[in-house]
Parts: sequence; C-alpha cells; structure tokens
Amino acid sequence: MLRQPTPVIDAIVAEHPGYRPVTLDLFRPLVDGPLPLVIWVHGGAWRYGTNKHDGPQLAPARIGDRILAAGYALARVTYRLSAEATFPAPLHDVKAAVRWLSRNAADLGLDRSRFAIWGESAGGHLAALVALTGDDPTVGDHDPGVSDAVRAGVLWYAPSNLLTMAAQNHPRGLQDHDAPDSPESRLVGGPVQEMPKESAAASPVSYVSPDAPPLLLVHGDQDRVVPVGQSRELHERLTAVGAPAELHIVPGADHCFVGAGLAPLVHEGLTFLDRHLT
Repeated sequence: MLRQPTPVIDAIVAEHPGYRPVTLDLFRPLVDGPLPLVIWVHGGAWRYGTNKHDGPQLAPARIGDRILAAGYALARVTYRLSAEATFPAPLHDVKAAVRWLSRNAADLGLDRSRFAIWGESAGGHLAALVALTGDDPTVGDHDPGVSDAVRAGVLWYAPSNLLTMAAQNHPRGLQDHDAPDSPESRLVGGPVQEMPKESAAASPVSYVSPDAPPLLLVHGDQDRVVPVGQSRELHERLTAVGAPAELHIVPGADHCFVGAGLAPLVHEGLTFLDRHLT
C-alpha cells in the first residue's frame, strides 16, 4: 500500500550572482524505486508563483498528491521571474533543474529513462520549451554528459507563440498581449511585436520537430488569459511534422480550467504519462 511521501528534499540546482538560488523540492512516495518522475513547473505569467504550493484555482485538485499516489516521484521547480531576469533565464533555470535531477537520479531513486514534465500557463510554456529543446546545445547551458531531455510532457493552457497571442485573443480577453506591460512583453524585455526575434526565440512553435517527445495539450475554449488558439497552433505544427501530440479542448473552461472539473483532467494527464513512460 502507498504510504505517505517522504519529507521534501529542498535542493539548490543553480546559482546566479546577484539572484536568489534556483531550487527544487523533490517528493518520493515510499515505494521501491527507481521511480518515474514528474517535473512540475508552476504558472503565474512569468511574474508570480511558487513551487511551494499550487495557486488557489488548482489547489483543490491536490495535484501533487495525485501524482505521488500514481507512483511517480514529483519535483517542483523554480525559475527566475521576469522582474528578475528576462528570457531565456527562466528556461535555463528549468533545464538546470532537469540536469540536476538527471545527475543525481541514481542517488534519489529515480529512473532517468522515465522523466516527464508538466506545466500550467507560463509553466506550461516553459515545459513545452524544455520538451522541444532537450539536449539542444544551442539552448541553455548544455552539458554533454548530463541530459536535460524528457520522455513526455503535459501542457496545460500554455502560450506557444508570443507573436500570435494578441490576434487569437478571446473576445473578452483580459489583457492586450502586445502591450508594453503585458506578461509576454515583460518576459522578452520589450513590446512583443517590436522584438520579433526575441519573441520568436521565446516561442515553443519555433522548436517544433519530428523528434519532439509525446505531448498532451489541454486548454479551455473560453480561456480569457491564454487564448485557446495557442494550443491549437502548437498542436497543428507538431502534427504537421509527424510529432506525437494530442489536443484536448475543454468546453466552457476559462483559464486554470475554471468552469470545469479538475480531477478528470489530472487523471487524463497521468493516464497519458503512464502510456508513454512504461
């Protein structure tokens, strides 16, 4: 029988002079390993958020408990926010966490061949980038001896193309994604449309290839924060090159799946990972 998870391992995975250390919290169910791992990346518009707990809309689903109960270890990672450093800093930080977990997998009782990443909103954006740029020496601080690739990913309502977000906005969208103070503009360091090179570099669609790992994209069709067209666009680009991708549009759901039941969506994500990590 699955017992309670072990105490959190709170580890520093990267240090940048002048910034807070980049950390992760690792949880393991008390079952025999080596265990598959879910790397959870929090949202918050690249401006807010923590790996210590879920936001108020997601907290009732007890996502971490469900991941552990399914027999996965769980790593909740941090990254520098946009008031601290612009892109690609947050991507570098999440990839550093993946490499730290890879480097220490044996000691932590983790199965390095069964790493997955799961993110929501801004965290889904970073999760997509990690999944699509695994072991790419041109993206991040590459270590040829330590992999930052993952086997599969679950992307919840994730931005995928910063340059098309405004055009795809919901009729009652809550923000102008091209505005100088939008979360996307803060991420890249200036107005999105005035920085097309930087905005493209920060967009998962720029890294689509047939070698992408299996990805599950889930998005509410009434999302007023991240347009549902973002997941549709990424899915279309992935399937166009033959990459394994699934798209689930949730009817009536706003951002954070407000208006829909969370438990079935967590179950869907775990079922997807079970299928691709075993």
